[in-house]
Order: sequence, then structure tokens, then C-alpha cells
Amino acid sequence: MSKAKVENLRDKVEGNELDLSLSNLTDVPIKELAALPKATVLDLSCNNLTILPPEFCTLTHLVKVDLSKNQLVCLPEEIGRLSTLQHLDLYNNKLTTLPVSFSHLRSLKWLDLKDNPLELSLAKAAGDCLDEKQCRQCATRVLQHMRLLQEEANKERERQLLKEREQEKKKEAKQREKEAREREAMKKKKAEEKEKKRKEYQAQVAAQAAQEQQKKKKEEKKKKASQNQDKKKATAGVPPLKGSVCSGLFVWFLRLLLLLIIGAAGVITVCQVNDLKKEPFCAPVNLYVYEALSWAQNLELVQQVIQKISDLQA
Repeated sequence: MSKAKVENLRDKVEGNELDLSLSNLTDVPIKELAALPKATVLDLSCNNLTILPPEFCTLTHLVKVDLSKNQLVCLPEEIGRLSTLQHLDLYNNKLTTLPVSFSHLRSLKWLDLKDNPLELSLAKAAGDCLDEKQCRQCATRVLQHMRLLQEEANKERERQLLKEREQEKKKEAKQREKEAREREAMKKKKAEEKEKKRKEYQAQVAAQAAQEQQKKKKEEKKKKASQNQDKKKATAGVPPLKGSVCSGLFVWFLRLLLLLIIGAAGVITVCQVNDLKKEPFCAPVNLYVYEALSWAQNLELVQQVIQKISDLQA
């Protein structure tokens, strides 16, 4: 309540009416009014009220309210809670619109909205309120108008909710797609890591096999070298083989043959000397020489040799 205080609200109650008009009020005494549930008719006309607080809508016992000749620019959004309100006077204020919940005032039978800067559609629905009939018609038409607005608001709210749901679904779908992509990327990454590990394992196995093979070759090479060394050692302590023996015997045979040839040649030469030709031991030798020379006369090389021997004899 403003500076112009009401000394005692109870003293102003007459029957079921409470008159607070011309009290220079700038605020509504909500708590004090709530304490007077029997005062169902409230006159707040000709004050300096600019707004009604939301708590005003808790005064559900009110049946008739006069708010004419104030400076109200709006009504609270919860005005529809005044379910028992039947008579509402808003003459000469600064209202342009009414709350959508105004359509919930199902008990409203009388309404005056004259001399308010109402928007065109609301002013057309309200019409005049010059007598009781017109004010009743005003209440009926405004309620119908506000119900249409309520329905449109509900539809708009449904459209908005539907739009929000669609947006939410799209958002969820995008989130699912994102999660699916992330799962696929993670799956691909794991597969790549697995393939990398597999290749590394194969490379490690191949390297190990190569090392084993190289080690085996070294061991075989070392074994062969050891065997060769053992053979050399064994060969150094073993007598010459059969082939070596044969070679030695052949050499000795050639030497003996050469000595025999030299000896025979010597004998032939001796027996060809004039003084020894007639010796008994040279007769057979000269005979063999003569036969051999007769057999080889046709050979050019032999003839040359015989010629040279003849030359020597001469």
C-alpha cells in the first residue's frame, strides 16, 4: 500500500463490499485483502495503480472488482485463476491487450473495457459498454475472442513443441550419426593397429627365422671347416694311396726299361764294331738287328736313322 494508508480495512467493509476507491493507492494491499475472504466485492477505482501483482490472482474469493480510472498498462498472466470473478470494470485505463489466460474466467458475465487503447481486434470484439446488456455482451465476446487466441496460442505452442521435438530428433540423429562415425573410426583405428601389430609380428618372426637360418649356415660352415681340417690331419698321418704306389712303380719301370734300352743299344753298338762282329755272342745280336732293320726299311724315319748309323760305321 502507498503512503495513503488505509487505517483499518475492516472498518471499510460493508456487508460483502470493500471500498478502497479514491485512496491514492499505488499498490494493492494483497495480504490485508486475503485476510477478508467475506469481502467478495472490491472497489479499487480512482487510484494510481499501474500494475496488479501476480499475488492479486490468489484472491479467488472475489466476485466483483472495479479497477476503473487507474493507470493499468497490463493485467497479470495468472488472471485466469480468478475462477469466481463475475464482474470486472476496467474502464479508463491504459490497456492494449489482455492475458491469454483471460479466457479461463468462465464465470465472467460483465465487462467494461471502454477508454483503453486496445488493439484493433480486441477493441472490435469488446464493442461498447453503455448499458447492462452491452457490458454483458462485451464479456461474452471478449471471452470468445480470448478463447480463440488461447486456441491459436495452444496451436502455436504445439507447433513450437513439434518443431522443438523435430529439432531434438534431428539433433539426436546427428548425435547418433556422430557416435556411429566415432565408433566406426575407433573400429577402423583398432583394425589398423591390429594389422600393424600383425605385420610387426610377422616381420619379427621372419627376422628371427633369418637369424636362425644364418646361424645354421654358420654352424654348417664351421662344421665343414672342422671336417676339412680333420681330413687334412688324417691325410698327413696316412701312407700314400694305391694310385701313388702305382705311379711310383711305373716310374721305376720306365727307368728300368730305359736302362735296358741303353744296355741293348750298347751291346748292338759293340757288336757292330769290326773287330767284334765275328765274336760268337754278337752273332745272334747282329741277326736280330738285321731283321729289325729289314722290317723298318720302308719307314722313312727309320731309314734316316739307319743312314746315320751307316755314316757312323763308315
